[in-house]
Amino acid sequence: MQQAPDLPASDERKFLEAIARRVLIRADYNSTQLVLAPHQLFERHDELYVGALNTGKAWRSDDERRLGYFKLKGLSNVAVTEDGFDPLALEDDALPRETDRLLFAI
Repeated sequence: MQQAPDLPASDERKFLEAIARRVLIRADYNSTQLVLAPHQLFERHDELYVGALNTGKAWRSDDERRLGYFKLKGLSNVAVTEDGFDPLALEDDALPRETDRLLFAI
């Protein structure tokens, strides 16, 4: 896997570990701490993104829950937790754009 520019390799490894172990990630995004259940790591225009469920978001029902997409460069203070999660049922690891390239997924 090619290293994205300006992204600490340790953050990329943290997301790979969290996806493989199915554990939550804590990270800051726009001055807000998020708890994410990462499902996919993918590349778009030579930048890394994560498809993750934001566990702090209020959903009307469990059926409505879906992945949000976050540019890894926009996340800071990334930490892997020991808290596991049950993955969402995804259809064929679908990515948001046809040109996105899946690197790793649950």
